[in-house]
Amino acid sequence: MRVVITGKGGVGKTTLTALLAHQFAREGKQVLAVDGDPQQNLASTLGVLPHDAEKILPVSKSAEYLREKTGAGPDISPGGLLTLNPDVSDVIDRFSIPVEPNLRLLVMGGVRQAGSGCLCPEYTLLAAILRYMHLLSDEVVLLDTPAGLEHFGRAVADGFSCAVVMADPSYNALSVARESAGLARQLGIEHTILVVNRVHGDEDSHNLKEKIGEVEDFSHIIFLPFDAEVAQTEPSIIPLVLAESAFTDAVRTLASSISSREITSRPDR
Repeated sequence: MRVVITGKGGVGKTTLTALLAHQFAREGKQVLAVDGDPQQNLASTLGVLPHDAEKILPVSKSAEYLREKTGAGPDISPGGLLTLNPDVSDVIDRFSIPVEPNLRLLVMGGVRQAGSGCLCPEYTLLAAILRYMHLLSDEVVLLDTPAGLEHFGRAVADGFSCAVVMADPSYNALSVARESAGLARQLGIEHTILVVNRVHGDEDSHNLKEKIGEVEDFSHIIFLPFDAEVAQTEPSIIPLVLAESAFTDAVRTLASSISSREITSRPDR
């Protein structure tokens, strides 16, 4: 299972990534959580203590690894040859850290530039890592992304087979979600699940179904009910993992849909 979590900024992607990571790990699956967001908040959200999270070296910030794998880096004068398909088979051993039994974290960091035409060494390295994800022995790989899938384009599609598109009930977030689903489909990602966060009750759910309209863009739709505890537990989601609530029930339903791959062509209504 190779799952990319995407959507508009601020809708809860990092929180959901962390919750899914712990859920799958507690089911006994070997899980790798990958922080692909330049803000690098996934470590503390997973429950890594803040002073330990600050010590984590992102892959893109390692001048030694950049130089070794791409032949370029901040301490090398420009103009040299850039290795476009670096061997990154050692990246997990060198940069991932254990979070709990069955769960590891890899912080990739950001790039100075992003886009399909970027040839900067950081982008080249991180794109190679994403393409490598489908070769890992981990049962589950979860990628927390910046807003949108555009940053790594084809590399995401090569390494991942399922996209969880996150939104909140706002019109803008749902519009971005539909655009993300379209891009995922263009990239050839097989399953695209819409997750709408912070839903207030049945009436809100009914109104959302009208807002969403056509559902052919998504394999499945799941609503996460509003839960004040989510904001109160920041930055760590560990208290949520240990609690029983309608919110965590919905997260488990999402995890089950991903793991079973019994994703219907239309959502339950």
